[in-house]
Amino acid sequence: MLRVEELVAGYGRIRVLHGLDLRLDQGEVVALLGRNGAGKSTLLKAIIGLVPVRSGRIRLEDRPIEHLPAYRRAALGLGYVPEERRIFPELTVRENLELAARPGGPWSIERVYALFPRLAEIEHRPGGYLSGGEQQMLTLARTLVTNPKILLLDEPTEGLAPILVRAIAATIERLKGEGMPILLAEQNLAFTGGLADRAYVLETGEVRLAGPMNALVQDPRVRELLAL
Repeated sequence: MLRVEELVAGYGRIRVLHGLDLRLDQGEVVALLGRNGAGKSTLLKAIIGLVPVRSGRIRLEDRPIEHLPAYRRAALGLGYVPEERRIFPELTVRENLELAARPGGPWSIERVYALFPRLAEIEHRPGGYLSGGEQQMLTLARTLVTNPKILLLDEPTEGLAPILVRAIAATIERLKGEGMPILLAEQNLAFTGGLADRAYVLETGEVRLAGPMNALVQDPRVRELLAL
């Protein structure tokens, strides 16, 4: 579904990713693990087109996309949920969703309201007046109504209370059950351990470890790399 091969990317003269390889197949949840600065967010931004690729290949359904602008990659089915959330604070919840909605797919505004009932309750509230958890729900819902083929999630539990972390986990589990491929960048090993099929552990822009999630959670090298 998604293939990254020998990817080199960075900011200006600074190289962050150094020949990185990755794959995501249909129906999988694949975790990107690593400390701050390991390259997780840069990798997601390079895949979606927000960080320029210096060399290497990114393929979506066997189509090369590394030279396409971000809006073209999104149109082809990449859905990106940024760590910063980036909702429109002056617009209401519903207006945020209407602005992003793309017809013709399974995810409508009414369906994301069923997934996140809280959003339906506050649909007329401006985005700037939402709590952190509500903003995270809105960011994920806004991406879903674009009807993506793949979700790229960047630190979805960052700053959330435990009850909201569990709600996000349940949402990811449901999407996985529906066959949605998800690439999940996280530092929270306990969170990803219950969700991911496989994982890549990054350090300084390189893959240090990779394999089935159930094996990696038992590997002491993972905890060392994550400084746990």
